[in-house]
Amino acid sequence: MKCQDLLAALNAYLDGEIDPQLCEVLQRHLQGCNPCRVVVDTLRQTVTLYKGEEPYELPPELHERLHNYLRQKWQAKFKTKV
Repeated sequence: MKCQDLLAALNAYLDGEIDPQLCEVLQRHLQGCNPCRVVVDTLRQTVTLYKGEEPYELPPELHERLHNYLRQKWQAKFKTKV
């Protein structure tokens, strides 16, 4: 298995929705591939941190400022590519 194969199956692997045989192949790959192990561990920690958290509502003023800023950035990027 190559790293790109692991990354393609990563969501199903982390969700526990992967074929058991493929899961074994992925686990063997992870034993010998530190970069992939770091990616998987980081994603697991991220999911654990955010699971069950309540969404944070931005104050209306901040929401509007952020929306306007992102719109300006998007428009500037779009204009430079046309």
